[in-house]
Amino acid sequence: MTTKNTRFKLLAVVLGTIGFSMSAMSADVVVDRKGVVPYVTDSRNVVVMSGAGACVRAGASWSPAAAEQATDANGKPLACSCDPDLIAKEKCEPPKPVAAAAPRPAPKPAEQKVKISTDTLFDFDKATLRPEGKAKLDEVVAQLGKYNVEVILAVGHADRIGREAYNQKLSERRADAVKAYLTSKGVPANRIYTEGKGETMPVTGDKCKNMGPENRNNKKLIDCLQPDRRVEIQVIGTDK
Repeated sequence: MTTKNTRFKLLAVVLGTIGFSMSAMSADVVVDRKGVVPYVTDSRNVVVMSGAGACVRAGASWSPAAAEQATDANGKPLACSCDPDLIAKEKCEPPKPVAAAAPRPAPKPAEQKVKISTDTLFDFDKATLRPEGKAKLDEVVAQLGKYNVEVILAVGHADRIGREAYNQKLSERRADAVKAYLTSKGVPANRIYTEGKGETMPVTGDKCKNMGPENRNNKKLIDCLQPDRRVEIQVIGTDK
């Protein structure tokens, strides 16, 4: 009795497996007739199935490579339907949609920095613009028309004669005087930033050394230090 039941169970398993295979292969596999077809087909170009639901291989025409190269009517390798164990899974799956690449941001125009040193702006110990200084600033305003101006930085400087703290304040007043003039010529005040460097950044170097006492009575030294009494203007923006 036990042997009979065991046989019955094995038969049920086999039949169940066959039934699954036939169900899985129930959809017709229509062949694209281009090239060698490694499976037997009927008059409809449909692959012939065995009683167990397996594709019938075409004798010498069949090989794993031929099964992968031949395709069905949808362009999928025949091996995907007939011999899925012989082909890489990814070759049988539809390609994943490729995400559209994000558009690249427009390139930012190269920033231009124009540094203008104006050493003819001020007399000794003064923060009032000289006529030559105003003419120089008029040239600066004309140059601004070439740029989309973002920031203008006016940095004031003083010579070394006098107290350091005093010269710091003097350099700041000079930068403010330049800002006021540029604003009067139509340059937006909120684009102009000022800063004072006092006597810390001379441009005369050793040129004016050993020229006698360093006070307001030494005209020769005052004339020599004229380039240090300046405002440097830096324009930051892009070409139009």
